[in-house]
Amino acid sequence: MNASDESLDESSAEGETAVWPVFGDLMAGLLGAFVLMLMWLMSLHLELGMQLQSALQEREAEQQRRQVLEQVLAVPLAAGRVTLNNGRIGINGSVLFAPGSADLQDEGRQLLRSLSQPLATYLGTRREMLMVSGFTDDRSVREGRAPFADNLELSAQRAMTVTRALIDAGLPAESIFAAAFGQQQPVASNADAAGRALNRRVEMSPVPVSPSQRAPQR
Repeated sequence: MNASDESLDESSAEGETAVWPVFGDLMAGLLGAFVLMLMWLMSLHLELGMQLQSALQEREAEQQRRQVLEQVLAVPLAAGRVTLNNGRIGINGSVLFAPGSADLQDEGRQLLRSLSQPLATYLGTRREMLMVSGFTDDRSVREGRAPFADNLELSAQRAMTVTRALIDAGLPAESIFAAAFGQQQPVASNADAAGRALNRRVEMSPVPVSPSQRAPQR
């Protein structure tokens, strides 16, 4: 073997030796990237699991709430005097009020009296308040010459009338509030009398509140 061959062998050996550190760095980088990706996937899996658990707990709580409402309202529900849909207690407006009026009819006042104690029992065991919502059809109140500026004012006055009646019947004032929606959020078409009758309604919905939002009962 001559000198030139020996020189080539030495250069080749040195090149191979230099490759190993580069290869090691590359493998270390790939391993680090793999570890980071694995940690991210584990974190994502944990987060999704917690979200799923939270959603299941909320669903169970909602189902329990509806079951409790069905139990406390069993009598008026069985009599067909109220409806319960997705946690909303509905009362047909014609039961409570005459057309264009915000004065309670005798039948409506009696119904609210029968509801006050079951609702007070329900609210007394939960961190919830009762939202009383008034709704109307799309007919202008001026057509009946009612003493209201518009349907929103009529629905507001009806919601307040129901709220006061429930308080007078024994429901704690700090457990209830009124809301008005006028002709918004119809549940049926306003094209015929039957649909308009369904839209003229009052709904009562238990809504969750924080302890600081609800005054202590006396």
